[in-house]
Amino acid sequence: MNGFIGRRTELGLLEDLLQPVATGGRGGRPGRAVLIRGRRRVGKSRLVEEFLEQAELPHVFFTAVGGSREEDLAGFTTEVAASSLPDVSRFADFTAPKTWDAALSLLASALPTGTPSVVVLDEMPYLVREDPTFEGALQKAFDRTLSKLPVLLILIGSDIAMMEKLNTYGRPFYQRGTEMVVPPLTPYDVATMLDLSPADAFDAYLVTGGLPLLLEEWPHGADLWDYLRQSLSRPTSALLVSGERSLAAEFPTEAQARTVLGSIGHGERTFTLIGRAAGDLNPGSVKRSLELLTNRRMVAADLPLSTRPSRETRYRIDDPYLRFWLSFIGPGIPTVERGRGDRVLDAIRTSWTSWRGRAIEPVIREALWRLADDHLPEGTHTIGGYWTRTNDPEIDLIGADRSPIAKKITFAGSIKWLESKPFDHRDLARLITHRSQLPGADDDTPLIAVTRSGCTADGIHTLTPEELLDAWA
Repeated sequence: MNGFIGRRTELGLLEDLLQPVATGGRGGRPGRAVLIRGRRRVGKSRLVEEFLEQAELPHVFFTAVGGSREEDLAGFTTEVAASSLPDVSRFADFTAPKTWDAALSLLASALPTGTPSVVVLDEMPYLVREDPTFEGALQKAFDRTLSKLPVLLILIGSDIAMMEKLNTYGRPFYQRGTEMVVPPLTPYDVATMLDLSPADAFDAYLVTGGLPLLLEEWPHGADLWDYLRQSLSRPTSALLVSGERSLAAEFPTEAQARTVLGSIGHGERTFTLIGRAAGDLNPGSVKRSLELLTNRRMVAADLPLSTRPSRETRYRIDDPYLRFWLSFIGPGIPTVERGRGDRVLDAIRTSWTSWRGRAIEPVIREALWRLADDHLPEGTHTIGGYWTRTNDPEIDLIGADRSPIAKKITFAGSIKWLESKPFDHRDLARLITHRSQLPGADDDTPLIAVTRSGCTADGIHTLTPEELLDAWA
């Protein structure tokens, strides 16, 4: 699959940061820094490579391997010596520096002073873990030399929590860099990349999470089941191995957190049921694990949205690909390795409709939030769902002026994401009944239907996959 899809916003931001570097900035300090974070395999490094190809500037791109400080210092020296920077010949005559302070000073001496250049440090959290002095050395080098040179310093990391902390008060690099989050490719990007219809593009997004590495293995124009059949026939496919590698990197030692994550991935949503499914963990252990998972943005904690306070928190896997992997792929890897990927495929087919109906909800809520100004009642500033402990009622979509406790409910809605089954008058009657039980809603609260296969009921605003996909256009 050729070409670079999406990332217009991120490329534009990098180009904007390069402008003051090229024009000299203000106060004699043209140097700029950007901290890029995002999930593993989301395409952060590929984005920066594309930026470097377009910029055509002298640069060095170093990726830490996380073995030891000495190994990474040696690797850094080698990369600089082999880079396109104009004055790197001196690196060939040096042994690897013993400290990052010395390495960064040597780098600064090789950077051009009259033309812009770019320095990339990929997987920077490894460097922070290996050496407690790294952040201080980076701050010193940036303040004293790099900020005075026409250089764009790009710092990349997959440990989202650590990358966020690097730019917080009290840390050496505080307020020295612009923060950028690289999200997965959007459903619109997926549709463009794979030449799929809007409805099929959402299916592909739920399975791949918009991760470029997985999408590159998707045969152009193939449907979901062709892709799954191909991937499940190869134990080395990205669909299988990416999830395990991500979890191993995120949780090298936190076994309980990974167990709790697996419980949520298998469909448990409440605190009590998660603890029970994780092997009857005590509440304190479950709480600590959930805090770790939410801090790392792997799990989202949702509250019902209405005008009445609620403590009925529900947890879900925040990443679509990981949600699919934990539900089907991870448990099925031994079967695939025995050459029976067809059994895993059959299991997915059996559960697909019900699993997809739940998995699509947060994606649709995000799409509606993006479309709020054009398709939703005025005053809609947040979108969620509503439920009670007994799930009577349970409403897929709630619009409101704020969350989690709204002053005004702006709409109530239902999602019907089935092939060949449109939203009909029975679905509308059910939604009207549930609206009457929603705190803050009344008979005048607008109703909305989001449907994969059209609508046959009258008197309700309807949105289709085509309209939802436009949210990311």
